[in-house]
Amino acid sequence: MGNGFFTVCGIVEINGKVLLVRHTYGTAQNRILCPGGYVEENELPTCAIEREFLEETGVVVKAKSLLSMQFKSNQWCAIFDCEYVAGEPKSDHYENSEVLLLSPEEAINREDITNMSRELLKIYVNNKDNTLHKNTYIPKSSTAADYVLFG
Repeated sequence: MGNGFFTVCGIVEINGKVLLVRHTYGTAQNRILCPGGYVEENELPTCAIEREFLEETGVVVKAKSLLSMQFKSNQWCAIFDCEYVAGEPKSDHYENSEVLLLSPEEAINREDITNMSRELLKIYVNNKDNTLHKNTYIPKSSTAADYVLFG
């Protein structure tokens, strides 16, 4: 079950190029953006971004650091710097019509990129060493399936 309050998106590089998708609906229709989506009920944001990449692009990623957070009065979005694990990028032909691999600079300068994705890529290019990395600490009262700490 999805929600309209908690969302994720991510940036992953494959051979020096970032993976983007061309969206098929809503205000971002026909524009390119970073893959992402809603966090499902009882799902960690790290698991959500990994699931969203696989569903939308066929690519397996691991969330390695928290790049940015977006807050609105009724919603938040966690933006992850992801590590490429496996898979050949391909469109799901549902939420997106195309998968693109572009240099971050090329993507930033495109007219068909969403403003949010443009800003995220600027953060990625200029501040990727200033991210909060995934920590290995798990309290005794939790498990890796229901707890994650960045920083």
